[in-house]
Amino acid sequence: MDKNANIQLFESKRVRTAWNEDEEEWYFSIVDVVSILTESIDGRKYWNKLKQRLKEEGNELVTNCHQLKMLASDGKMRMTDVANTEQIFRIIQSIPSPKAEPFKQWLAQIGKERLDQMQDPELSIEQAMTDYKRLGYSDNWINQRLKSIILSFSYLSAIYEQAYQPIA
Repeated sequence: MDKNANIQLFESKRVRTAWNEDEEEWYFSIVDVVSILTESIDGRKYWNKLKQRLKEEGNELVTNCHQLKMLASDGKMRMTDVANTEQIFRIIQSIPSPKAEPFKQWLAQIGKERLDQMQDPELSIEQAMTDYKRLGYSDNWINQRLKSIILSFSYLSAIYEQAYQPIA
């Protein structure tokens, strides 16, 4: 893990995070997220109970969570349970909290949009255009970027077709 940073989540409460450069993935302190969602002073107790319940249900999520050293409230580096983005979303789904509900609704909406995009790939292109515009890219840059993506896809498709042609 390379760099640690604080991010804001819900009402300016801090969640400890770590970036894994090799995996190119963020890891989040589970206790921090649980504390915020449950409005608990000691999210550790809630997380321990939730872990136990998930294990009893046969949920593999707990088994796949890691521990990393993160800066604790006492200023020392301590081991804490962490989860990647996918895992933290699954944990949020397991917490019956009004604060978790917006996350759950967002996840359901994203899932629906992704399924719609799989049925109609043109929606993916439209979403990419919207996202690039939101990030401040010019129309010319977006046009060039989308053309290069389409060309790359066409090139890969041609290679695939050549490689998998039936032998006569």
